[in-house]
Amino acid sequence: MSQLILALDFGGTKFAAALTDNRDSWIGKELLPAPAPASAQADYAGMLAMARKLLAGRQAAAIGVSFGGPVDAARNTVILSHHVQGWEQVPLGAWLQRDLGAPAAIDNDANAGALGEYTYGAGQNCSSVFYITVSTGVGGGLVADGRVWHGADGMAGEIGHMQVDPAGPLCLCGKHGCVERLASGPYMAADARAQMTAGSALWELCAGDAAQITGQLVAAAANRGDEVAMRLIERSATALGRGIGNTANILNPQRFVVGGGVTKAGSRWWQVLQAAARATALPEITVDIAPAQLIDDAPLWGAVALARAAVTSN
Repeated sequence: MSQLILALDFGGTKFAAALTDNRDSWIGKELLPAPAPASAQADYAGMLAMARKLLAGRQAAAIGVSFGGPVDAARNTVILSHHVQGWEQVPLGAWLQRDLGAPAAIDNDANAGALGEYTYGAGQNCSSVFYITVSTGVGGGLVADGRVWHGADGMAGEIGHMQVDPAGPLCLCGKHGCVERLASGPYMAADARAQMTAGSALWELCAGDAAQITGQLVAAAANRGDEVAMRLIERSATALGRGIGNTANILNPQRFVVGGGVTKAGSRWWQVLQAAARATALPEITVDIAPAQLIDDAPLWGAVALARAAVTSN
């Protein structure tokens, strides 16, 4: 009889919970906007309620968790959330085992996404995959021979804070010209607000209200030929492409898998990304870049893989 696996994803703006008993489909799935006002207690209560609704009295064999913030995967403990107070040093794995009666394995969302694409998505049949998500931020994770590489401090994969333009704009981390500062949706939107001109396609799409500009709106304006938007889209792709090329020179993974909302910016974004990565990497290195297959479910499927590993180890 198949064992039930519960997958949980604590995202920045929404939470997801899903249940599976096989490798390629969900028995059920629930989504919940992140609670407001935000707190660790409200986050956990909302996720626990979704999990219990999905289980409907059944017992999961194991629980996998993707968390949007730094975690200590070895201890199944959340280190902190950059957005919500109260998550500091929370033993989330122990809490879930106490409340749901199943062992829980935890990793951050980028690593979970990497494991999901490696196991069930665009990274299948590859010995090593470097996964990158480009949306509200830029995160990355490396899976080699079926294992996530966490690094000595648990911080491996932080391609978003690789400097690709030291003379570039200031990033939230305090450095200049990071991949995230140049490539992510919110930063593109902020720069578009500052550079928009009256009468442009961008101006028309936001009806002259700069506060309405999002990364998606920048992409739409670029597709209409807006010069500011096109420049920002190309800058985004160039920055990430350089980050990929530099990572290829150091790690030489078999495949890069790229997902997230910004990747929907259109064919020009992908063309510039590929060209910048190829120009940055050594000529002897193969740079294989593929779009993510699992889209928003990559962290959830990574959580499934984490849970299955927990079942096997126990």
